[in-house]
Amino acid sequence: MTRKGLFVASLVAMTALLAGLSSLLLWQSPAQAAEALAGGGLDPVVMRWGFVAAALATGISSLGAAYAVAAVGTAAVGALAEKPELFGRAIILVGLAEGIAIYGVIVSVLILNRLG
Repeated sequence: MTRKGLFVASLVAMTALLAGLSSLLLWQSPAQAAEALAGGGLDPVVMRWGFVAAALATGISSLGAAYAVAAVGTAAVGALAEKPELFGRAIILVGLAEGIAIYGVIVSVLILNRLG
């Protein structure tokens, strides 16, 4: 199996694991759902999908950032091997790729604030 194929397989496995864990952790029992509705809270179905959306926003953006950092990082290391004075430019590009994950976390926080 090639490196790219292995990377794609691990990406799919991590996404499936994230989806499985989030679905196991978020389903409430009917008694808890009735108690939440009686307490004046949001509909449990809305809360459930809000939590799924927040988890997916963080998870998918983190996977995208990991892919971007891998691509930019390897190119940056190759460029630094030939011209060490490019370190400042290379670290800025890697930082921009990391920003993708931070945007996902910000979106998750905004979603969770709307639910609370």
